[in-house]
Amino acid sequence: MEIFDKLTNAAKDFFIEPEEGPTPPTTPPTTQYGASTAAPRATAAPFAAPAAPFAAPTVTQAEQRHLDHIAGLLAGDGKDFSAYMKMVKSMAAAGMSGPLLYQTAFNAFSAVNGGTVPSLLASASQFEQVLATDREKVLARHREKMGEATGPGAAPSTVVQLTAQEKKLAAELAELTRQLQAKQQQLVQTQQQLAEERQKTQAALASYELANSAALAELQAHHKAAESFLNAAGTASK
Repeated sequence: MEIFDKLTNAAKDFFIEPEEGPTPPTTPPTTQYGASTAAPRATAAPFAAPAAPFAAPTVTQAEQRHLDHIAGLLAGDGKDFSAYMKMVKSMAAAGMSGPLLYQTAFNAFSAVNGGTVPSLLASASQFEQVLATDREKVLARHREKMGEATGPGAAPSTVVQLTAQEKKLAAELAELTRQLQAKQQQLVQTQQQLAEERQKTQAALASYELANSAALAELQAHHKAAESFLNAAGTASK
């Protein structure tokens, strides 16, 4: 019958599968974890471009190194749930599905390894715990890299060093901005004083010009009058 032919081929493919590196799991990788919110930044100078807020990148496919790492964690001894999953996937590729798939795969698995349902399910729980424990380790390292936690004797990560440098530069920029604002205020005051002094000087010159013009006009008028009258009187006396 066709179903038994498929089962025979699937089991044959499973048992004679060449010894290769662990097959990467087909389940989607865990979403990027440990993403922290951006730490508050120092106030930027008015003339400085504001730094873009930190946002975790969107990852649609895990890196191969992570897939290899996870595959290494799921690699068993051929007598555990990892081996059973390989058998299930092999039979599923042959067209089987549903309860028949899992029951048939278990029958074949048990016939080869002598495993029981409790031991098989316990093996699955162990693999889940391995993944959970490994994730906690990765999260701890991630927190150290992001500066959210510090391990004993651990050297500061690149993120921590750059964060410290960012704070230092932001503080220096804030101080320079303060100094610049103070100088700008001094410049405005100096310009105001200069304008006032120029106005005073121009007003004084204008006042002097008026006084000088008036005095010169008066002097010239009396000069002409005296010259005219005195000359006329001198001529008459002769």
